[in-house]
Amino acid sequence: MQNLLFVISGLVLLIMGGNWLLKGAVGLSLRLKIPKIVIGMTIVSLATSAPELIVSIKSALDGFPDLALGNVVGSNIANLGLVLGITLLLGSIDVRKSFYTTDWPMMMMATIAFVGFIYFDKVLQLHEGIIMVSALILFLIYLLRFQKPAVEETAQIADKLQPVFKTLLFLVLGGVALWGGSELLIGGAVGMATKYGISERVIAITVVSVGTSIPELAASVIAMLKKEKAISLGNLVGSNIFNILAVLGTTAIVTPIKVIDQGLLTNDIFWMLGISFLILPLVFLPTSRKLGWRDGIVLVGIYVTFVYFTIS
Repeated sequence: MQNLLFVISGLVLLIMGGNWLLKGAVGLSLRLKIPKIVIGMTIVSLATSAPELIVSIKSALDGFPDLALGNVVGSNIANLGLVLGITLLLGSIDVRKSFYTTDWPMMMMATIAFVGFIYFDKVLQLHEGIIMVSALILFLIYLLRFQKPAVEETAQIADKLQPVFKTLLFLVLGGVALWGGSELLIGGAVGMATKYGISERVIAITVVSVGTSIPELAASVIAMLKKEKAISLGNLVGSNIFNILAVLGTTAIVTPIKVIDQGLLTNDIFWMLGISFLILPLVFLPTSRKLGWRDGIVLVGIYVTFVYFTIS
C-alpha cells in the first residue's frame, strides 16, 4: 500500500511540477522577448516532457534502466492507444495535411532509429543520444522555417506578462516538485516490483507510463467535451517524437541506458512500432483524413490487448 501511495504521490507531484515549470518557462521566455512560435515549439514542448525526462534520467542514474526505457516506450503506446483512443470515443478529429507529410514520417523515423539503436547491442549509448538530440534540433529548425502556419495553429501561448517573482516562483516550485515526484515515483515503482515479483519494466510500461500520459489525456478529453476543434493529432504525435528524441536522447547523453529485461526487445518495442504505423491507415480508412469512434475502439482495444500480454 505504501509503495502505491508513493507512486500516486510521485505522479501528482510530477504533473503539478511540469505545469508549474511550463508556466515559469513561458513567462521567462516572454520577458526575454522570444517569439511565440519559438516558445511553442521548444519551451512548451520541453516543459511538457519534463516529467518523462526527469524520471528517465534519474532511473538510469539510479541503476534502473528498465524504468527509463519502459517509461518512454509505454508512454508512446499509451499516447496513441489510450489517450487518442478515448478522445476519439468522445468525438471525431479532422487530421491536418501536416500529419502525413511531416508529423507521422518523423515519428516513424524516430521510432525506427531508436529500435535500431537498442535492438542489436541492447544499449543506448552516448553517440546515439547525440544523434537523436541533433535530429530533434534539425526537425524543430525545419518546422520553424517551413511549417510556420501549422505551428502557429497549435502554439497557444498566453499574452499577459506575469510578475518576475511569480515566474521565479513557478520555476523553483516546478523544479522541486519534479525532483520530489521522481524520487517518490521511482521508489514506489521499484518497491512494487520487488514486493510483487513483477519486473521494473512491466511497472514502468503500465503504471508509470500511464501516469505520465495523464496530462495529455486530461487536456484531450476536456478539449473534446468543450467542442474545441483545436485538438490536433499532431500534438500526440509530437509528444511521441519528443519522448524518443529528447527524453531518451538526453538520458543516453547523461548515462548509457542498458536493457535488463529482454521483454522490452521481444515485446514492447514491436507494439510501439505497430501502433505508430497503424495510425496512418486509420487516418485514410474508411473516411479520408478523419478519425472517428470506430478508430477509437480499435486503438483502445489494441492498448488493452498490449497490457494483457505484458502483465500475463
